[in-house]
Formats: sequence, structure tokens, C-alpha cells
Amino acid sequence: MDLRDFFKRIREIEAAIESPFTLVVSNATPDGGKAGVVVETPRHIAARMIAEGRARLATPDEMAAHEEAIGLALLEAEEAALADRVQVAVVSDIEMEGFKKRTRLKKG
Repeated sequence: MDLRDFFKRIREIEAAIESPFTLVVSNATPDGGKAGVVVETPRHIAARMIAEGRARLATPDEMAAHEEAIGLALLEAEEAALADRVQVAVVSDIEMEGFKKRTRLKKG
């Protein structure tokens, strides 16, 4: 392939992509590239990957599924962060009995 044609094709693909970042889905490649991996990438990198045949633009369904997966991962990360903040105090049996006695005295 002529380099001029190759870079012209990259520019055409890049011009067709509207947003500065887009989702692409990888294709299987002979050098070990895995098919079906969804990645968010800048427009110029996406255009190059598409021109080289290593990826294709994600469909609206794939975009929605990716956004949902990102949302779930964010919720799980927030829950994990909250769980890390929980403080636990280890109390011996003797200390626990002392607490129980003091609370009974305050109530009665």
C-alpha cells in the first residue's frame, strides 16, 4: 500500500469520527491480537487502528454495554472504598463484661 493512500485513509476515518474520544472493538490479528476487546481511545489512534485493520468502531449496543460496565465498576469501587473505611475494634471478654456492667448501671 502506498503511504500517501494510507495516511489519506487515516485522515478520512479521523474526520468521520465526531467525538474527540471514541470506542473501538479490536479484531483478531496474526500477531496475537485478541478480538472483541472494547477500548476508549483518542480519535487519531482509533483512525489508525481502523486503517490498519486492527479494530473497528463500536456499535451503539456495544457502547451502551461498555458504559453500563463502567458504571457498575465505579459503584463496586465506591463500595469497596466505603468498606475499607469501616473501623473495627477488638475487645476482650473482660472488657466486654465491663461495658455490659456499666450500661446496666446507667440504665438501672
